[in-house]
Amino acid sequence: MGLFDRMFGVQNTVQETFSPAEAYAAIALAAVASDGYLADEELSGLMSTLNRMQLFRSYSSDIMRRMFDKLFSILRRDGVGVLFAIAKDSLPFELKESAFAVATDLVLADGRVTQEEQQFLNDLYQALGISEAAAEKIVDVMLIKNRG
Repeated sequence: MGLFDRMFGVQNTVQETFSPAEAYAAIALAAVASDGYLADEELSGLMSTLNRMQLFRSYSSDIMRRMFDKLFSILRRDGVGVLFAIAKDSLPFELKESAFAVATDLVLADGRVTQEEQQFLNDLYQALGISEAAAEKIVDVMLIKNRG
């Protein structure tokens, strides 16, 4: 049983998979939902961040809406643990550090980091197989970025 399985009480028996973009967006959504609360500002920041990325450049607003409808449906129905379990299994290796960086940025953006968010980020880097050294560098950069 993995860290997220223990943390969220989820065993990953889910057969669903995500596209790389869906997996990336799901991890970002799980990050902003990790404290149990989804503020409008967090969702706005999430959408703004994803819209600037190369991965989502070809996504029209309609495609983005449908993708988030799917992700929110899973989040509401099954919870953040299932959403993350599907995402981590679907996310390509080359996007893992980037997904962790975006998740960290989104968590730090409001200037407050709850215990749940800290635990989420700690579990996230481990679940994605990111080295502790790389995770620390990413967190350091995101802390600097979000000071202003």
